[in-house]
Amino acid sequence: MKRLVAILLAALAALPFAAGAQQIQYGELNPPQPTESKGKIEVLEFFWYGCPHCYSLEPYVETWLKKLPPDVEFRRVPAVFNARWAHDATIFYTLEALGVLDKLHRPLFDAIHKSSLRTDNEAALSEWLQKNGVEPKKFMDTMKSFGVQSKLRRATQQTVAYKIDGTPAMAVAGRYTVSAEQGRTQQGMLQAVDGLVAMARKQK
Repeated sequence: MKRLVAILLAALAALPFAAGAQQIQYGELNPPQPTESKGKIEVLEFFWYGCPHCYSLEPYVETWLKKLPPDVEFRRVPAVFNARWAHDATIFYTLEALGVLDKLHRPLFDAIHKSSLRTDNEAALSEWLQKNGVEPKKFMDTMKSFGVQSKLRRATQQTVAYKIDGTPAMAVAGRYTVSAEQGRTQQGMLQAVDGLVAMARKQK
């Protein structure tokens, strides 16, 4: 009898884990994509500055990043579906090239979704840059640079290669993807990523 009770308790203890595992929905890439995070498990976030769902996910990502395991590397990739999205991707890579991305990534998101900043309005964008300590002419010149344009082409290629059809979307180890629909909630999306990171870790 005691043995039966012990078996039942063990089965019940395993249920939450099993239920959690069953709840993870994801896609598997075929063929897998090459990663740039040598020796680490790469996690990519495909996003667009104009996407309200990406904006609502951002605080959760910021909290999640504070607990990022040392064997995981996270990178944002601006998804590119058309010229409008390409323009915002160029802004992202220009901020990166100027060394101010970490400082201005969230404020730019805020300006777009709280203050209705139109990034395709050069005068409005220049005014915002000036207010945030970035010289507009230098910014515009950097946007046209070879380095920024190369990264834009790479982001466009990755959007296609990872079969991204909407944002936000996450990719793990060049093998797995999680869409907003699959994640269902912000927390659910990041929990799915954690589960896929654990899977990728076992496969290493």
